[in-house]
Amino acid sequence: MTAGTYPTWNDETHCSRRFAPSSGPTRPRARNAVDELTSRARTLYRRLLKQYPDATCELDYETPFQLAVATVLSAQCTDKRVNMVTPVLFARYPDAEALADALIGDVEEIIKSTGFFRNKAKSITGLAMAVVARHEGTLPSTMAELFELPGVGRKTANVILGNAFSTNEGVVVDTHVGRLSNRLGLTKQTDPVKVEQALIALFPREHWTMLAHLLIWHGRRTCAARKPKCAECVVADLCPSAVEFR
Repeated sequence: MTAGTYPTWNDETHCSRRFAPSSGPTRPRARNAVDELTSRARTLYRRLLKQYPDATCELDYETPFQLAVATVLSAQCTDKRVNMVTPVLFARYPDAEALADALIGDVEEIIKSTGFFRNKAKSITGLAMAVVARHEGTLPSTMAELFELPGVGRKTANVILGNAFSTNEGVVVDTHVGRLSNRLGLTKQTDPVKVEQALIALFPREHWTMLAHLLIWHGRRTCAARKPKCAECVVADLCPSAVEFR
């Protein structure tokens, strides 16, 4: 979940925004365009699933709380780097109770290489304290309860719910999902909340978590920000942007 050319967003300030319903009936021509887009989107999904059948969250964790911590650390940082840090962090602070009692300086030292370590240390220790105080040390499993925790907004909550609890409440929109959604012509929106709304409208609920995994994996392995490998892409013929990079 690294920052790239796609605009970053403040997860906390977006968490309370609501998805607006579509306005008015759809005209025949517009409806045909929507049907064509939906059909293309489903084809994209099938091909990417065939290409990456094992796509999953690439953050290492053993419990929902550890996933929440790893997700916070992944902001403006690669999953690979986070996975180098969390074994040490979780060995010393394996659960919310342990992390809530940690000295902030010790946490900062462990997570330093993830960047923005002072803010992240405050976020994850604050998260731990809230989980202990409000939920007896167990991370909650609903969107509403997750939103009440410090530092947890819609993107982080979607990561937790989809991966730790197998609950499809939304689509994770990180830098890769945002970039590929635009390149593949799934939406022209750049705001992550609106990108998520567009993807939710195109794909069945049961696909939402895997959809994010597929787009992230494709973004990391093929559709890079600066030099996408269009010649190797399994969906190049469906991508309106492919001609720009060939």
